[in-house]
Amino acid sequence: MNCSEIVRQIPLYCYGEVASDVEESIEAHVAECGACRTELRRHRAFLDVLNERDDAADSSLLAGCRLSLRTAIAAESEGPRRSWYAGFAESLRTFSQLHIPFRVPVGAMALVALGFFGARYTPERFGGVAASVAEPMFSSVRSVEDQSGKVHIAVDEVRRRMVTGSLQDPRIQELLLTAVREESNPGIRVESIGMLKNSTDSEEVRSALLDALTHDPNAGVRLKAIEGLKSYAGNSAVRRTLANVLLKDDNPGVRVQAIDLLTTHHDDSIVGVLQDVVQKEDNNYVRTRCRRLLEEMKASVGTY
Repeated sequence: MNCSEIVRQIPLYCYGEVASDVEESIEAHVAECGACRTELRRHRAFLDVLNERDDAADSSLLAGCRLSLRTAIAAESEGPRRSWYAGFAESLRTFSQLHIPFRVPVGAMALVALGFFGARYTPERFGGVAASVAEPMFSSVRSVEDQSGKVHIAVDEVRRRMVTGSLQDPRIQELLLTAVREESNPGIRVESIGMLKNSTDSEEVRSALLDALTHDPNAGVRLKAIEGLKSYAGNSAVRRTLANVLLKDDNPGVRVQAIDLLTTHHDDSIVGVLQDVVQKEDNNYVRTRCRRLLEEMKASVGTY
């Protein structure tokens, strides 16, 4: 997808109204394109302002959304006995009687209403309002930004809110780790690793970076993980992971960074790996660096 198509799809993407393959295409494009990433942030900022309006939670509007939702569900359950067009026309008549200060997507407002009343009337033992206040349940991390030493994380719950704190704040670290391990947007994973890389003295953070380097499907995320592990190039677990990446990663850029980091320390335990790489590697730079490192270790280039 090109930039104009991405920009056209951003409003639908923000409301979760695009197909999964389109969503993946948008997230992959935004991770690489600064202009589209800025446009996405601008639209999300607009939605935040929309959510904060006093009239956004107008009771008549919410009631109308609930009625529209029930009508659509009833029409679908009746199947061929009732035309979907009849239900849609009825929904339009309902909304035509409401005072809406500006246009908002009906589907999104219905979801807002459903979430609001679900949280409002669900018993506490099942995660109602009081339970959520005592122990918030986060569904996903949507954006991560560093502004003047403060980390700002946009989190989707019933509705989005901003969590702010320093990198030393356990809540911030927990959310960043969640973003690295679970977030579907590779751009957010890259941003989260970039912030966590200065906290690699934490065993949990270092473990998350090693896991991202080994398993993350996005090469940009894996490269960022290597960058975060540079200060631990002498760590045995880190070096084993780098050697495994050197053998198995399908991205030459990642393999180049892995061998560059491995060459900063001599480690006889990886001689066998280096010899295998020399025989199998099709990237001339990586193969040359492996040969040079083997020579410095006084080891043979070939395996016998």
